[in-house]
Amino acid sequence: MKIIFISDTHGLHNELALPKGDMIIHGGDITDYGTEQETIDFLKWYSSLNYSYKIFIAGNHDMYLEENPVDFLELLPPNVIYLRNNSVEIEGIKIWGSPVTPDFMDWAFGKRREEMKEHWKYMPKEIDILLTHTPPKGILDTSSDWQSLGCKDLLAKVKEIKPKYHLFGHIHASYGQEKIKETEFINGSNLDSYKGLINPPIIINWKLQ
Repeated sequence: MKIIFISDTHGLHNELALPKGDMIIHGGDITDYGTEQETIDFLKWYSSLNYSYKIFIAGNHDMYLEENPVDFLELLPPNVIYLRNNSVEIEGIKIWGSPVTPDFMDWAFGKRREEMKEHWKYMPKEIDILLTHTPPKGILDTSSDWQSLGCKDLLAKVKEIKPKYHLFGHIHASYGQEKIKETEFINGSNLDSYKGLINPPIIINWKLQ
């Protein structure tokens, strides 16, 4: 199965050149200003894509999704899977997703850093693909001003459950991939804060059992 990972498109999704594949996953920040109209525009685009499976989580910019959860679910197309601290299994692949980020209290899905450990403890023990908006601490989480902004409690949880892939975005300056022990970490931020939507989608070739 060919999985396409994108993240942090910030309303510019129509500018993406997407490769062919079987599944597409979006790591959050589908909008820039968090409005209902931006959300509707993304959902129309996402639901029209030629992939068998379409999955996404929200990010800190996606305020409509946090503030209007019931209305948002009424907008959600039937062929799109939205994860908010829950999981889905597709062709044997267990995927769990969460939009939560530490510190961004004035944005969507923000929690104080001291609350993050409590949040992650409800993560299932068996996950193949972990999808979060925030990176883990110290891995592809360095901002343009050289701050490490990831979540240390998330890193501890990843070390415990050992997913095959940990997909995230949020920190635009750290787009890329890094393999550490059993886990492939991928920051899929398509947007560069200074240069625009220049980072290409990342392809994951998953061997089905």
